[in-house]
Amino acid sequence: MAGYSKLNRRSDQRKALIRDLVTQLIIHDRITTTETKAKELQRTVEKMITLGKKGTLASRRQAAQTVRFLDVTEDQNALQKLFDEIAPRFADRNGGYTRVYKVGPRRGDATPMAIIEFVE
Repeated sequence: MAGYSKLNRRSDQRKALIRDLVTQLIIHDRITTTETKAKELQRTVEKMITLGKKGTLASRRQAAQTVRFLDVTEDQNALQKLFDEIAPRFADRNGGYTRVYKVGPRRGDATPMAIIEFVE
């Protein structure tokens, strides 16, 4: 048993998908995706927030391997938002930074959908 869902993709495609979903969640604070993707995304996002809480240069470099450099605003990218806004929000919390809501089947192919968002 691998310990994670393969999401019916090769390893390079799976890694790219997770990186994109992590970055979009950091930018938008809430995204809608399939339940399986949301559960896999939750594992990675929680690790990124833990790195953000450390705040060291080494943790910033480790997070930069996963989070893409997409602009949130004109002078801030997703990695900066993770370390400057999101991680301090969870400074007194030990894990459980995200929640997954099940929202029912997708119209068209009936895939179970979910909303993943940061806990307030």
